Amino acid sequence: MKRHLTKISLFIVFIGLFFSCNAVKRVPDGKYLLTENTIVVDSVKINDAGVYSQLAQKPNTTIPLVGIPFELHIYNLADQQPQETYNKWLHKYPKREERLIRLLSKKQVDKIDSSYVNFNQWLQKSGEAPAIIDEKKIEKSLVRLKRWYASYGYFNDEVTYTIEPNEKKKKRAKVTYSVKRHKPYFVGDSIIEKISSPVVDSLFQATKSRSFIVPGKQYAANDFVNERDRLTIQLRNSGLYHFDQEYVGFEADTVKTDHKANITYIIPDRKVTQGDSTYTEPFKVHSINEVRIITDYSYDNRNKTLQDSTSYKGYKLFSYGKMRFRPKAIADAISITPGKIYKDIDRTLTYNQISDLRIFKYPNIHYSEVATDSTASLLNATIMLSPRDRFTLGVDFDAYTSTIQQFGISFSGNIIFRNIFRGAEILEISGRGSLGSSKDAADSESKFFNISEFGGDVKLTFPSIIFPINTEKLIPKYMSPSTGISLGASVQNNIGLDRQTVNGVFNYRWKPSKILNYQLDLLNLQYVKNLNTGNYFNVYKNSFDQLNTIAQETESDNPGTINPAFYNYDDNNNLFLIVPEGANGFIEDVKNGVINPVYIDGDGTTIVNNIDERKKRLTEDNLIFATNITRTRDTRENIQDNNFSRTRYKLEVAGNLLSGISSLTGATKNNDGNYTALGVVFSQYVKGEGEYIKHWELNGNNVLAFRVFGGIAIPYGNSNNIPFTRSYFAGGANDNRGWRAYDLGPGSSGSTDEFNEANFKIALNAEYRFTILGAFKGALFVDTGNIWNVLDNIQDEASVFNGIEDIKELAVATGIGLRYDFGFFVFRFDVGFKTHNPAKPVGGRWFTDYNFTKAVYNIGINYPF
Repeated sequence: MKRHLTKISLFIVFIGLFFSCNAVKRVPDGKYLLTENTIVVDSVKINDAGVYSQLAQKPNTTIPLVGIPFELHIYNLADQQPQETYNKWLHKYPKREERLIRLLSKKQVDKIDSSYVNFNQWLQKSGEAPAIIDEKKIEKSLVRLKRWYASYGYFNDEVTYTIEPNEKKKKRAKVTYSVKRHKPYFVGDSIIEKISSPVVDSLFQATKSRSFIVPGKQYAANDFVNERDRLTIQLRNSGLYHFDQEYVGFEADTVKTDHKANITYIIPDRKVTQGDSTYTEPFKVHSINEVRIITDYSYDNRNKTLQDSTSYKGYKLFSYGKMRFRPKAIADAISITPGKIYKDIDRTLTYNQISDLRIFKYPNIHYSEVATDSTASLLNATIMLSPRDRFTLGVDFDAYTSTIQQFGISFSGNIIFRNIFRGAEILEISGRGSLGSSKDAADSESKFFNISEFGGDVKLTFPSIIFPINTEKLIPKYMSPSTGISLGASVQNNIGLDRQTVNGVFNYRWKPSKILNYQLDLLNLQYVKNLNTGNYFNVYKNSFDQLNTIAQETESDNPGTINPAFYNYDDNNNLFLIVPEGANGFIEDVKNGVINPVYIDGDGTTIVNNIDERKKRLTEDNLIFATNITRTRDTRENIQDNNFSRTRYKLEVAGNLLSGISSLTGATKNNDGNYTALGVVFSQYVKGEGEYIKHWELNGNNVLAFRVFGGIAIPYGNSNNIPFTRSYFAGGANDNRGWRAYDLGPGSSGSTDEFNEANFKIALNAEYRFTILGAFKGALFVDTGNIWNVLDNIQDEASVFNGIEDIKELAVATGIGLRYDFGFFVFRFDVGFKTHNPAKPVGGRWFTDYNFTKAVYNIGINYPF
């Protein structure tokens, strides 16, 4: 390991020296390349990113850890005068241009010219020009720094700077900014209010205690911004239609006040302009008179006559053609209410609720004063809705290879029907299928495409909560409530155990706020039937190889112990259990005490029992009758937002209803002591999980991303294990990238199976993302985590979580990544190294597989978290 680190370090040093020689190639004599900015405040060096953001000039971007300004070197590669350089080369010899034209043609010679120029322009655009110290920008930085500290009450601050050339490296220098803050100002003990309109004054006094302007608090400009926003929001949501931020002003008197800023609120009357004259009048509270909704507006319809209309609870609905929507479906998505006072928030809520319907494009909402209203306090609201296409069709196709399939193709399609029952419902019908070729399929004599999977889903969404009692008080319409009903089925042939699956979900969704979302699956039903369980040992070859080795060693030590009908001999004259009869018979004889297995690497009986237990879990049919609720809080505003957090909690319980019914009806248990439904032992468990994701945007658009996940599923009652579809796995491109998917854990067991799963998981991920060149991004990451069995029927000590001491079995992967950002998605390539491998013996877990031959290479789309 030390040898590898030495080589890597020498390589980095060599590259650094090579590039450093070229960094000042474009820096003129007498000028300096800015290498570092330092800010010293009251003689103390600071690292506050907010303060450094005020500087008008920053050093060139460098690659983290390595410190190489890669984009600067790309820029320096460019010819700064490509046209002149090309012309000199072309005319260096008298007949060169003539010979080239005769050999290529005049058009081709011109293309060489333009290609050379364009290439150098691309290098300049892709790279980054040298950050040459500019004293005008330094002066601009001084002004910004002075203003920054003044915004925190340091009105008498002093800001200076020094340029410090590097004595060892020519044409390089750093700039140090020195700030001396002096004594800050505080908000004065008394605050004066000059509010002209009585209604504004009344509303202000009602919420005065919530003011951001507090006597005795150190002056902060942000407090005044927040107070202006607070008042504007409050007043516009209290009926003041004409009020806006410009009406809120402040005066601060700091003359001879002993470092106190005496604050005066100034909110004048409304300014009204009519023609060439302007006058003022007090603000009034406005109310909604009518809400008019045009349900099929388009630009082409704008001059046509409305043909159909109807009313519902004070709402007036119009259409240019026949009304296609039931009034209730539209009115329930409108928060602007006739007869209520004007609230600016109602417009925003209506935008959100209409968008959540997925029936209309972004709506157009505007208000107008009622001309016949003598009080001048009534508003009419007009909402113009433009329907989306009633039908939408989508198709997809893909080709791939994997360890199971040498070649495969997949295809899918979906069609969306909007407003299917005239109540803004959405019906989605989707189908999917795949065909593949596999030499490991059960039927070795089948055709080239010898494995397949087909499935389909139907989902119907209603824009309201469908429940026997009215839920509007608990979940009002501004939360965009919806009810979803979905059914799905899939069939696999010659893939593993030839599984058939049926799913059914009845759920509710609602959004209490822009960042908060709830989903309640009142019923989540899944039925899994395995048709080809005899193929188990052909699919899970690791289990078979281990079982076969035990059989070989047992027969070798005690000839005649194993029933001859259980095995044959292979070409090398080695015992080979017959699948499935021989393998299953051998297991049964071990369990019944007929055979005492011999295994040099462990307790043969325990291992055979573990193999049998895993086989039962993966071949048994599953019936899951669950209820779950998920709470998600996501502060991300859009895809470009790199400062956000996401929290998700989920709780699921399964089998309680079926268990209660079975108990009350006196149902008979099977031989294993379990209840059955539809001939299948139903699952009973409780499962809880939580996830927290946080992103911080650092300087230069670099991002630090962090993720924590924990989940546990505990079987009880009718179950002693968790169904495979509800268990956890570790490893893969979106988890612990030092291990392949399903290859990590459980615990320190060493991933002895093809698909390693368990019912308890911990995962922690950290990733530093940075720009290399334009759309090319880089990443450094650390992934930590593992899975364990807990409170179920697994007895293997290496796989079981026995307490806090087993935290030492957390696997650690470190690695590097390369990404290309296409804008609408990110292509990702990651290399993960096993840094701490819990499968290794204690004392040999760190860095034992830390090399490229043992690395895992991951390809993914978009970021892992």
